Amino acid sequence: MRLYADVDGFAMRLKAQSAPLKLKRMNLFSGIPLFIIFVGLSVLHVYWAFGGRWGSESVLPTKDMNTVRPMPGALPTLIVAAGLLLFACMVFARMASIRLPVLSDVFLSCSMWLIFSIFLLRAIGDFRYFGLFKRVRHTKFGINDTRFFTPLCLLIAVLALLLGLQ
Repeated sequence: MRLYADVDGFAMRLKAQSAPLKLKRMNLFSGIPLFIIFVGLSVLHVYWAFGGRWGSESVLPTKDMNTVRPMPGALPTLIVAAGLLLFACMVFARMASIRLPVLSDVFLSCSMWLIFSIFLLRAIGDFRYFGLFKRVRHTKFGINDTRFFTPLCLLIAVLALLLGLQ
C-alpha cells in the first residue's frame, strides 16, 4: 500500500490532516478560558476555606441589605473547590484530547454537557434570590449576581457547550 498514490490522493490526505487542527483551535478557544475560570474559582474557594475574607461579604443570597449570612464551614467550601478543580481537569482533558481508558471521549463529552447544564440552570436561577429571573435584586448579593455571577455562569455554560460540541 502506497501512502500517496497520486496528486489527488495526496491532496485529500493533507485536507484530512488539517481538519483536526481547526477542531483543536476551537478546543483551545473555549477550553483555555474555561480552565482558567475553574482553577481561579477553585483557588478562591480554598482561600475562603482557610479563613480568607476577600470577596466573601456578598457571595451568599440574603433577603435584605441588613442581613449578613455567615460563610459555610471549611469542609463544604473545600468540597466546592474540589468540584471546581475536577471540572477544570475534565476541561483540560477534553481540550488536550487526552485519551485514557478511564476518560473516554464519550465520558468527557457528557461531562461538558453536565457542566453546561449546571451553569445554565444556575444562570436561569431559582426565580427568587439568584439568576436571570430573580425577584430580590436590591441586596448586595443581588447586585453582584446581576453584574458578575449570572454573566459568568452564562459564559461558563456557553464555553462548556462549545467544548462539548467538539
